[in-house]
Amino acid sequence: MQNAWVNHAIKEIDADFQRSADTHLIRLALNDFPGISLYLKDESTHPSGSLKHRLARSLFLYGLCNGWIRENTPIIEASSGSTAISEAYFARLLGLPFIAVMPACTAPRKIQQIEFYGGRCHFVENSGQIYAASELLARELNGHYMDQFTFAERATDWRGNNNIADSIFRQMSREPHPVPRYLVMSAGTGGTSATLGRYIRYQGHNTELVVVDPENSVFYDYYQQHDASVTAQCSSRIEGIGRPRAEPSFIPSVIDSMMQVPDAASVATLHWLEKVLGRKVGGSTGTNVWGALQLAKQMRENGETGSIVTLLCDSGERYLNTYFDENWIAKNIGDISVYAQQLEGLN
Repeated sequence: MQNAWVNHAIKEIDADFQRSADTHLIRLALNDFPGISLYLKDESTHPSGSLKHRLARSLFLYGLCNGWIRENTPIIEASSGSTAISEAYFARLLGLPFIAVMPACTAPRKIQQIEFYGGRCHFVENSGQIYAASELLARELNGHYMDQFTFAERATDWRGNNNIADSIFRQMSREPHPVPRYLVMSAGTGGTSATLGRYIRYQGHNTELVVVDPENSVFYDYYQQHDASVTAQCSSRIEGIGRPRAEPSFIPSVIDSMMQVPDAASVATLHWLEKVLGRKVGGSTGTNVWGALQLAKQMRENGETGSIVTLLCDSGERYLNTYFDENWIAKNIGDISVYAQQLEGLN
């Protein structure tokens, strides 16, 4: 009977995938960068609203096929929000209980969305406590701890099969510069950057993967120092990316270079993007696009032409009480005007 339920669960996930269209690739028209095209892969259009929809689908299939998830298995995840929302979506699809372990400071809108899909939230004081709390809950409830930070890099088929890298290169095929000069990605688990980097090498593309990292994250230091023991005292203020420890799914060897992005630059960029796109985006998208714009400036200075692709990870509607609240920004991020002024001149 368990095999019958697992077969049914996999078919449900596959059917959900067939009902979902691919996400859009948006080209930004920036006259200040002649011969250089900047694209945003809009992952906010997934049914659960973010890039993490892909990861959640992969993690559920991985758990089902490994025999870790069975009928009525409680699903527990350590997440600051978006992964938890997407996993709650799939847990409801399969009729499984879901608990998200997250810092108490997580954006209220994300908490509401987890609860909308039938999940519940278990809060801890800071992000460093989410791992142990998740493991404890899984033991107490005889559940399955999804552990995105360990399994993200291996749950996705990086060779193709319509993964995000395969999708990007297919959508770029008729563009003026179909093979991007750069792919720019921020890291939360490191799973998406691992998929992108492996796919680039597997396909033999002449594309560099640049990973951008916010403040209070150790990924940049880990990449520079090759020391997996590095830790940070504080949590990232850009939700969904940056970690206080080097996560197992972060694979430095597939990355060509990394760039540190000030949090104020990330927030200034998401406000600039609202004017350019006519809609709100999340903080990690601000980090991604700031990094992409710095690369575009370098290309322009070097007389290069080509394309840069980065990700629009989720909608800004989830952050109305944080990144789109002037008082919150002043208290938690500080003055963003220096970066806003740099962006204002772009067209």
